[in-house]
Amino acid sequence: MNTHPATNTSPASGSRLAHDARPVLVTGATGKSGRRVVTRLRACGVPVRAASRTGEHPFDWTNPGTWDGALDGVRALYLVQLNSSRLVRPFLDSAVRHGVRRVVLASGRGIDDPGYMPGSDVVRDAALDSEAAVRDSGLEWTISRPGWFAQTFTEGIYADAVRAGELRLPSGEGAAAFLDADDVAAVVAAALTEDGHTGRTYELTGPEAVTLAEVATTLSEATGRTVRYVPLSRREYVVELGRQGVPPEVAQALANAAESLRLGTDAQVSDGVERALGRPPRTFAEAVATTPMSRTWPGNWSASQ
Repeated sequence: MNTHPATNTSPASGSRLAHDARPVLVTGATGKSGRRVVTRLRACGVPVRAASRTGEHPFDWTNPGTWDGALDGVRALYLVQLNSSRLVRPFLDSAVRHGVRRVVLASGRGIDDPGYMPGSDVVRDAALDSEAAVRDSGLEWTISRPGWFAQTFTEGIYADAVRAGELRLPSGEGAAAFLDADDVAAVVAAALTEDGHTGRTYELTGPEAVTLAEVATTLSEATGRTVRYVPLSRREYVVELGRQGVPPEVAQALANAAESLRLGTDAQVSDGVERALGRPPRTFAEAVATTPMSRTWPGNWSASQ
């Protein structure tokens, strides 16, 4: 059960954007955070332009011909950047020309720590460039730095493993302060529509570090099906992915991500959710209890896809 009250993301009457009828542009609008931001804003009566390659409004980071149409008449924007790219800076130049006033950037926790995730230098350097571009843009800016999403296990890269009943990962006894994607969306919506968030970087985590064994137990309790965590070596994990047809470079990237859990680089709890919303973040158990997967288990598995 969610013990935290829903956050009111409607624009406060004192906000300088409260009476601006122009839409908010949400890029990555079909992703885990983007679609939740769209839902929250629309529930509060905020006009939204939901943009993605396959969504309501066509937008493709790699096709600058789609940028002007997405930005035309927009008051604020949520930027979900394309990994490893350096496109945020020219996009923000275009946003300024279109009269955009505010930007919230989806970045990532640990990007200023070279040891946070092995093998992620290219992604990290690009994300740092994006953050610098936002700060240099002249717009009202906020940066969201979320850690591991709780929804990684219900609608992300580990969802199929959970459905199969075994989390087979090279993560040892590591833990992470898994974060509810709904909390990310609440922070983003607040930063887009309220005053008081400009110039802030929010490190976002859940309220406590949870081991993968505890993750498996919580998923089992929520779904009524047994889910086990099976620790593997990195080599065993990469070999298993290869047998499933995963390309070698992708297998290595997935191993790097799982290894960051073993290293515990995301186990430290941050106060970003509380600073932004005035309430604590939801627990992993609360996030799982409200996921579509747990409502369809053990019945219709396809309903959550």
